[in-house]
Amino acid sequence: MLSPVEFFDVAQGFLEKGGPALWAILLVSFVMWMLIIERYWYIYFSYPLKLNKIKAEWLPYKNIHSPKAQRKRCYLLKKLDISVASNLLNIKALSQALPLLGLLGTVIGMIQTFDVITVFGNGNARGLAGGISIALLTTMSGLITALSGLYFSANLNERVRLLLEDAESELD
Repeated sequence: MLSPVEFFDVAQGFLEKGGPALWAILLVSFVMWMLIIERYWYIYFSYPLKLNKIKAEWLPYKNIHSPKAQRKRCYLLKKLDISVASNLLNIKALSQALPLLGLLGTVIGMIQTFDVITVFGNGNARGLAGGISIALLTTMSGLITALSGLYFSANLNERVRLLLEDAESELD
């Protein structure tokens, strides 16, 4: 087991090997995960309170079947939809941008590799390995973080869909 100091040193070395594209992947991943955590927090803790407020606002209209009551119901459901679905598109967009950042790192690594070939020829294996290492590290990091983001994005979308269906049936 690594101590926190050793873990920090290993992580810093990994980030330095990956170059600027890996730092960008780290930053985008951090923002994406903060949004994912915020949405789960909202769903489990804030959404029930919001739903109770919406139900209380609907209560005077519950047994009325007029067009005004139906408009009020649609308004309340849309209000709930906007609050619960907030940031879902941002999460999806960030998770789709991560593989592109990995590809950017791949291109940067390959450019470095070709620069080494230009200066030293094919005989400098150590120089070639540095660029290839950058290419592979950024590709792997972009794909792994994107896969986790896509999974949680899909999971959150499904949860929101189910919550909204339940809310719609509760406001009948």
